[in-house]
Amino acid sequence: MAKTVKSNQDWASQLNAEQYRVCRGKGTEQAFSGKYWDCKETGIYRCVACAAPLFSSQTIYDSGSGWPSFYQPLAVENVTEHGDKSQGMYRTEVVCSQCDSHLGHVFQDGPTETGLRYCINSASLQLDKPEE
Repeated sequence: MAKTVKSNQDWASQLNAEQYRVCRGKGTEQAFSGKYWDCKETGIYRCVACAAPLFSSQTIYDSGSGWPSFYQPLAVENVTEHGDKSQGMYRTEVVCSQCDSHLGHVFQDGPTETGLRYCINSASLQLDKPEE
């Protein structure tokens, strides 16, 4: 997968203010406020910045956290993990492998055999629904 590289000005013109704050500024949306936190629709969740396929609706679950939570990415190579020492704690940040947009964090408290909870900001996602 080829890297998508753009200037901050280009990202700012492509993304709305909230998407830019989350994706490029490593922000976090307020719990229970994003458009996908309780989504039941089927499809593929793509990166809002570059359209890379990230997660399937088949792996989303209600974690009670207020953010969309997935137990695995669509393909492990589509997301990259980095250590994150911000907010006074150590977490594992998840970014889009194609454009380096901040997606959220992954935790080791998931309910399935993976044991993972990818806690992802709605602002960094776009649901690509199957055609009917």
